[in-house]
Amino acid sequence: MAINNSSGDNLQLNEVIVAMVPWPEHGHLNPLFLLSRFIASHNIPVHFLCLNARNHDLKKRLQGVRRNATDENLHFCDLSVPKTEVESDKDLLLENLGKSICEKCHLLSKNTKRLVIIHDCLMITYIRDLHSIPNIKCYSFHSISSFVRYSTFRQVLHTVDEDQDKLIQELGDEFPTVESTFGPHLEEYIQEEREWKLNSGVVMNSFRELEGKYLDSLAIHAEDTTPVWCLGPFHMLLESSVDLLNRSAQHVSLEFLDKQDANSVIFVSFGTTTTLSQEQVNEFALGLEQSSHKFIWVVRDADDERLDTENNSEGKDGKVVLPEGFEERVEGRGMVVRNWAPQLEILGHPSTGGFMSHCGWNSCMESISMGVSIASWPIHVDQPYNTVFITNVLKIGISVWKWSRREEIVPAAAIEKAVKTLMGTPEGEEMRQRAVELSNKIKNFVSHGGLARKEMESFISNITDN
Repeated sequence: MAINNSSGDNLQLNEVIVAMVPWPEHGHLNPLFLLSRFIASHNIPVHFLCLNARNHDLKKRLQGVRRNATDENLHFCDLSVPKTEVESDKDLLLENLGKSICEKCHLLSKNTKRLVIIHDCLMITYIRDLHSIPNIKCYSFHSISSFVRYSTFRQVLHTVDEDQDKLIQELGDEFPTVESTFGPHLEEYIQEEREWKLNSGVVMNSFRELEGKYLDSLAIHAEDTTPVWCLGPFHMLLESSVDLLNRSAQHVSLEFLDKQDANSVIFVSFGTTTTLSQEQVNEFALGLEQSSHKFIWVVRDADDERLDTENNSEGKDGKVVLPEGFEERVEGRGMVVRNWAPQLEILGHPSTGGFMSHCGWNSCMESISMGVSIASWPIHVDQPYNTVFITNVLKIGISVWKWSRREEIVPAAAIEKAVKTLMGTPEGEEMRQRAVELSNKIKNFVSHGGLARKEMESFISNITDN
């Protein structure tokens, strides 16, 4: 498939061009990439402005996909940043990236009547020079859930909400705090976001039937009338407009699932930013082994998130060492995947009955949309809040370990118990049924004529109308 790498310097004048500005870390790239393909499917030129190495990963994902109008409208703009004397100087690297993005947006603005910029909200600090472009319209994308946005906003500004205050009282130390998750700079960021003058709207990877309560409450408490579009689940945007990526059709994990009974396998994966210690890996392996349940376990180190690296993550070999004889002892019952795995297709397979996850929001949305209950093991930032939402609000999952004891090694017994509870108890079956019901609602809302689909088309109209 030919991939357009045009920078936009020689384009004919367009009515609208969209520039995507992601936060250059893997968990933030995927949602905006999917949104890019959805917008491009409406015959709108989309330019994905990101680092060379990150775009390289995304281009590889498109290999083998049947060429269509969407691909003709999707342009990868590869950006590079000069290396600093101190490799860990992330702020300086991001400042350099921001300068490159603003320069490219200035060029794109000359080829269109309107330049629409959809940027990750974390990029606000680094793209302030965009204000000098006269024909732009900016939208802020949030990769976290509305529940997280609302919860952290309340904690920073000390607003009152009787329902959530009651939940906090019930959970005590298990309800996360800003200090234990995002750190001390969140208040400064929230204030900066509220002062951002270029914001024409907010885009969320969610849908209103799931989080409408928190969207409405946030608008009231923040006294914010900025339009909000819930366009999620982002991975479902494409199902009715263009072909889904199908690179994983022959992946060994799917062949394994084809041989198993319905709802009999738990899928275990902690995303791209988590590396477990060797001691924790040993406990984890023992817990899975003792659970006697079937599993697929993605074992890998975290991706390299350094912004000045040219090494892409695709094809990365896992370096995690498993206990001696583990794979032989679980052969036929468990599968270890040491590299990339087709998570969405695994979750959508009828043999998958549970998901043990770090509870990143992308993974939560995929699991919810596929009707799979979750055993949550949060690591940092928004994940502990997502855990509360999954376990205590939606009631479609359980916690593997207490957040208040997050510094401890999680013992094999706790892992074994979590797997058995989710996969083999009446409580776990009730969670699964609630997850399936929620999945069915999502599919109805996203279908043609559904409320979510109408909201998607409303957003397209907003960015294209004068």
